[in-house]
Amino acid sequence: MLVRPSYVLGGRDMAIVFDQQMLEAWLDKHLEALGHPVLIDQFLDDAFEIDVDALCDGERVTIGGIMQHIEEAGVHSGDSACVLPPYKVSYYHVEIIREYTERIGKALGVRGLFNIQFAIKDEVVYVLEVNPRASRTVPFVSKATGIPLARYAAEIAAGRTLAEIGFLEEPRVDGFFVKEAVLPFQKFPGVDARLGPEMRSTGEVMGHASSFGHAFAKAELAANTALPDSGTVFISVNNFDKGAVVKIARDLHQLGFELMATEGTASLLRSVEIPARTINKVSDGSPHVVDAIRAGEIQLIINTPRGGQAHYDGGLIRGAAALYNVPIITTLSAATAAVQGIKAVRTKPLRVRSLQIHHGL
Repeated sequence: MLVRPSYVLGGRDMAIVFDQQMLEAWLDKHLEALGHPVLIDQFLDDAFEIDVDALCDGERVTIGGIMQHIEEAGVHSGDSACVLPPYKVSYYHVEIIREYTERIGKALGVRGLFNIQFAIKDEVVYVLEVNPRASRTVPFVSKATGIPLARYAAEIAAGRTLAEIGFLEEPRVDGFFVKEAVLPFQKFPGVDARLGPEMRSTGEVMGHASSFGHAFAKAELAANTALPDSGTVFISVNNFDKGAVVKIARDLHQLGFELMATEGTASLLRSVEIPARTINKVSDGSPHVVDAIRAGEIQLIINTPRGGQAHYDGGLIRGAAALYNVPIITTLSAATAAVQGIKAVRTKPLRVRSLQIHHGL
């Protein structure tokens, strides 16, 4: 379940709880201090989110951009990387999202910008929330499309219609634009770098290219978490992710990376003929993965913890990764994107082009 105060900004004090014990611990910690009702929602596990920014003049709706989050649902939208246009959403689901956006905008009578967050799970499109205001993604969408959404919203607020402005069609996006969050963990040693419902980022960057892989690689480079082109990848995933991590590990092995894993993940990889060196969990004693990070033996970390001891170990791993500037990935969807980025850069080196040239300004 997802638990949160009824009044929340930036996901403050929100949490995903997996059992009764975690729920009671969260309530004991937060209930008295909050002084407000607590909202308890069903959490859509293994879903992915879509963000939509749109304009409405009270009569007509025009979508500015549809973005797909790269991290799964459960990571705050301000911390999740996202891509415009969506790179793994079917045309069928995109059309449903467009229809829902138009119907909701008109029903609310919005005059200006509004943002809707959707989730897709088991082929069903869910509406998570609607914000009748500009969102943090508006500058990103405006730069990607070349459309001044904030200016148009101001004109609508002053009485003009979308028809008078001349903005009646969703803009076409040329190539791929990836927004990546900039996280502050290097400046705060000891703080757990795991992402969740509470927003942690302090800024964001953007990468653009004709392919998704190149755009993602550029965004990671700009966020100071450049993807490695060789070396050792440490993999430790929870039991729910073990089936899906095999393809990622095989791709990394075929790209020439050495694989290092904790006992359970290493045994799984070797059972499907993917070579992996076993290393201790932190809780099993030295030599363990944090020792290897300190020694400079690991160039990329894929770590998806679940459960009490795993989260404790994961916190130490993420803290060491931030301290020694080793890129760390905490969701398998982001790991898949990283593999695509590494493959793309191996195939063709990165090129630079300004947004002004791209939009012909």
